[in-house]
Amino acid sequence: MRRLARTMRFHLDEHVPHAIAEGLRRRGIDVTTTVEAGIRSASDDVHLAYALEQRRVIVTNDPDFLVLAQQDMPHMGIAYCDQGRRSIG
Repeated sequence: MRRLARTMRFHLDEHVPHAIAEGLRRRGIDVTTTVEAGIRSASDDVHLAYALEQRRVIVTNDPDFLVLAQQDMPHMGIAYCDQGRRSIG
């Protein structure tokens, strides 16, 4: 049986600069943002539910998501980068 390759899709939470979404899109990566999804200022649970429903890995620099990742909440994945440790480019 032949398997179809799946492309990873990402959702950037409100703490991730919009410039990152723009850069990823220029490289052909499927990205949504919190503002585009209409969930700005929503709880982290809402962000996780949106990302799960859309089958997207959430990208964040909010350490609260590290706590959620250790709980028994379903998600497609959480990519965390400590704020101030990396730069765009």
